[in-house]
Amino acid sequence: MKTFILASGSPRRKELLEQAFLPFTISTSSIDEQINPNHTPSEAVESLARQKATDVFEKNPDAIVLGSDTVVALDQQILGKPKDADHARAMLSQLSGTEHAVYTGVAIVSKDQTRTFHERTSVTFWELTADEIEQYVSTNEPFDKAGAYGIQGFGATLVKSIAGDYFSVVGLPLARTVRELKSFGITPQVS
Repeated sequence: MKTFILASGSPRRKELLEQAFLPFTISTSSIDEQINPNHTPSEAVESLARQKATDVFEKNPDAIVLGSDTVVALDQQILGKPKDADHARAMLSQLSGTEHAVYTGVAIVSKDQTRTFHERTSVTFWELTADEIEQYVSTNEPFDKAGAYGIQGFGATLVKSIAGDYFSVVGLPLARTVRELKSFGITPQVS
């Protein structure tokens, strides 16, 4: 089987690929993750995923490389990772009581083919009190997460409902990714 590389240092994406019994190594991308302000959320995540995968592929031209990126968008406005606690509070206040979209883009690159796709999942938050926001910010969980929350951690207590792929909100649409990888010869290795 060909070498399969995850072009991400995300512990969540690593856990998801392990959950799917996919053998892989990790090589993080060194691209500058700037979002083009003219891109829609879906275009932004696909572009960043492709840039990450291509960056790592160029150093490993015989491998199959997966890049991924996730953003949170409220009314098509992309909410990135918070810069500090005040920024996290402001984002969580914006998301309070609303439905927003989480977009995760995936790019799989090999010398023979490139596949790029995204998944969109709708997430609705409960109305959050100032105390709930403060409690969540005090966990330090918001600081490396798009939209200032992680659904797989204590941030799950903020979520009223979701429609779509839960794993896409975590950081990788796992079922679709596994299916797309089959055309690259990468399949789960359940022993």
